[in-house]
Amino acid sequence: MSGGTYLAFDYGSKRIGTAVGDSLTQTARPLAAIAVHAQPDWAAVNKLIHEWRPVALIVGLPLDEDGSEQAITEPARRFARSLQQRSGLQVHLIDERYSSRAADYELRDARSSGRMNRRVRKGDRDGQAARIVLEQWLAEQG
Repeated sequence: MSGGTYLAFDYGSKRIGTAVGDSLTQTARPLAAIAVHAQPDWAAVNKLIHEWRPVALIVGLPLDEDGSEQAITEPARRFARSLQQRSGLQVHLIDERYSSRAADYELRDARSSGRMNRRVRKGDRDGQAARIVLEQWLAEQG
């Protein structure tokens, strides 16, 4: 794994969660979700890539619990291919099973413990899921 900054994307039919992370600390933090209408907001994606200058991009691959593909899996693959073509950066796909469930748990825990004083907004779950995907990928790279 190259040292540096990485961006992760948690693809969804309405929003794409985003996160930025660092290979040195192997930590990540959520960023703002990107809207998806007929297609992703490519201007917002390009802005993130320009701002963070990542060495590679990580895209969560949504699979069912048994590892089979679901309806959103192929659109996520297309998004990853488009990301690679548009950015020229290497794109890594990673199994994202349970990332949204883990994000829900973390957000609920943050609210109940008082670490998060505001209500959970649309997009919070998506960003947390992208953070979880990125931290998982960074940990797997060593």
